[in-house]
Amino acid sequence: MSYGGRGYGGGGGFGGPKPVETGKEYDVQIVEIARQGDGIARVQGFIIFVKGARVGEKIKIRVTNVGARFATAEKVAGGSASQPELKTDPKQVAPSVSEQEKPVLQDYKSEEGEQPPTG
Repeated sequence: MSYGGRGYGGGGGFGGPKPVETGKEYDVQIVEIARQGDGIARVQGFIIFVKGARVGEKIKIRVTNVGARFATAEKVAGGSASQPELKTDPKQVAPSVSEQEKPVLQDYKSEEGEQPPTG
């Protein structure tokens, strides 16, 4: 079945030429995570899914496949791009609480005619 010039498949109709090529390497930053867990980078607005990447990483990738609407890529081992340092602010770390110090949670039991508190 022919889709006659609608730009589907690998033949270049959707939005013109792609800003990335299969087999080439690019330095990118991962800006979000896809539903399947892959990292998402963009090169000139073109979406690239990067397996195993995390948000905030600045990495070198190798494009493995270029489709009509997006590309897929893999991290390049030993790439020149560096990953951001993750630092933990000691003020934001929750103190550990022993079992004895934890509050006991109770269910509200209403008596006849009594209404549970609101707000």
